[in-house]
Amino acid sequence: MQKKESFLVNRLKSVGFAFKGMLILIRTEASIKVQLCIAIVMTCAGFYFDISKSEWMAQIVMIGIVMSMEGMNTAIEYIADFIHPEYHKKIGLIKDVAAGAVFIAAIIAVILAAVIYGPKLL
Repeated sequence: MQKKESFLVNRLKSVGFAFKGMLILIRTEASIKVQLCIAIVMTCAGFYFDISKSEWMAQIVMIGIVMSMEGMNTAIEYIADFIHPEYHKKIGLIKDVAAGAVFIAAIIAVILAAVIYGPKLL
């Protein structure tokens, strides 16, 4: 009988798998690379314009949401392509809905950026 690993060991392994997944996303997905570049630019803008703590929190949360949604969209696309590699109307709908969720988050992020940076630029 195999000895059961401790809770801590299992959590550390989970973090390792999550880190590996993040690196795979960054290395292989153009959309995540674009989002990462935008995140870096917005972080630099935050330092340049000396945004407030609450503005930092809002910006960081939106960066996290958009990038997380992009990762989930990618995972949904991988699963859909694995299940049905050829074009299928329902699979296309699933992919469109997942992409739409990313788009909603991105629109909210742009609105937030306009609220934070608009007055500083004008």
